[in-house]
Amino acid sequence: MWSKPATAAVAAVLAVLALAPTAMARSSNANVAAPQVALRTLHHYNRGIDALRGPQTKAATRRFQRAHRLHVDGVAGPETRRAMGLRGRPLLGSRIMRRGQRGWDVAALQFMLRRRGYSPGSVDGGFGAGTEAAVIRFQRAAGVAVDGRAGHGTLGALRHGRHHVSAGEPTGPVRFLRPVRGPIGDGFGYPGGRRHDGIDFPVPYGTPVGAAGRGTVVFAGWNSGGYGNLIVIQHRLGYQTWYAHLSGFSVSNGSAVAGGVRVGSVGSTGHSTGPHLHFEVRHNGVPINPLPYLLAQTSLKVVLRREREECMDRDDAGRKADVPAPPLRQSPATAVLAGC
Repeated sequence: MWSKPATAAVAAVLAVLALAPTAMARSSNANVAAPQVALRTLHHYNRGIDALRGPQTKAATRRFQRAHRLHVDGVAGPETRRAMGLRGRPLLGSRIMRRGQRGWDVAALQFMLRRRGYSPGSVDGGFGAGTEAAVIRFQRAAGVAVDGRAGHGTLGALRHGRHHVSAGEPTGPVRFLRPVRGPIGDGFGYPGGRRHDGIDFPVPYGTPVGAAGRGTVVFAGWNSGGYGNLIVIQHRLGYQTWYAHLSGFSVSNGSAVAGGVRVGSVGSTGHSTGPHLHFEVRHNGVPINPLPYLLAQTSLKVVLRREREECMDRDDAGRKADVPAPPLRQSPATAVLAGC
């Protein structure tokens, strides 16, 4: 039989668990982003906030633990979080987050927003104007109360995908070509209740896959995390495109590619139930909804033809006036596609 103090303590713990993490497991990725932010702020981690529990994150956690004479296991448990101070608390879901606050839960919230396509500007653990604006955009799309605060309703919608997945219009001169011709299957977000960091193109085995824009191949090989044969292209302005489940490669690490250049062929490698291309767009390491960034074209020819015509018009105008031609107007598409 428990004593009254013990019973009260257990009740308090259960109350906290009821408030916070029904979704601690479901939000595990966000709760990996939070220690990454803390470790980076405390100068133990110098990589991007990708919320992947990989060797770099574990190594950074171990370094922090050794520096603070803690048990070294690479896991950001309660003792490690306490040593992180304000960066290590409070847990996600234990309070209503609002502008001016800072902490572990805010970093997790920022990552969840960015993962769903509502960028707060940065994932730094500080609830500023950018995070408030992102929360408001998400709340409007999710159909929950729009107040700029992140409570249980907003977190529930973020966790379970109870809204139309939409990142709105992309900001900045960034557009990508479609990597294949064909319909779009599963979209970005939580189709069927599972996390999906890109969009799928269910097209036949062997369909040529084109680069979505100008860039450099930074990975071409086998990914053991479920992507199978994977190509990753680094573009300007912190953007990457990922092409997964390929049957083969047409490029290799270090290859420079232009939009529309064939990089591989559709397959069904890795965790795939049939031939399709899984396509992702990532910004500073965080998956974002590709759809608002996609052009209708699957080839760069149309874009380049328009730009060549403008170049010819510009040159003709310069020759006729015998003065330097005006600078070529850069279309939004070419900022990443053609790299002008």
